[in-house]
Amino acid sequence: MRTSLKQEKLPDATLLNYAPLPGSRKVYQNGCLYKDVRVPFREVALSLNNAPLRLYDTSGPYTDPLVKVDITRGLPSLRRDWILGRGDVEYLAEPTSHDRKQRDNDLDLAAIRFPGIRKPLRAKTGANVTQMHYARRGITTPEMEFIALREGCDPEF
Repeated sequence: MRTSLKQEKLPDATLLNYAPLPGSRKVYQNGCLYKDVRVPFREVALSLNNAPLRLYDTSGPYTDPLVKVDITRGLPSLRRDWILGRGDVEYLAEPTSHDRKQRDNDLDLAAIRFPGIRKPLRAKTGANVTQMHYARRGITTPEMEFIALREGCDPEF
């Protein structure tokens, strides 16, 4: 004779969060030039009275106990304001890629699309929007500050 298991309420499958790794915690280092730059690190507790070891954390918002990630909405676009703030890009009216248009028109994929699909951006006429272009002109972008902090460079550059 089979016995049924007591059904427990399952967690909401659309919300993702993972507990921090044991003996560690997620911390952020703020930018100096750009206050909205936040570089994620994992502080790992060490034994024998040593200071914690700080490692770059690639887990995204999933291991931040203060963030609730709804996988049906997608992750926030962290760089969008940085990119738009430079004033050298514009929105395209619609995607121009053949593959993207084909996917957008495929009704079999409708059930797995995120709401509020972002419009693509492109460089304005005559603009160059690469990090190398900015660096050669002496412009430090938020992306550059993020990488410098991630790599352990002096935040004052």
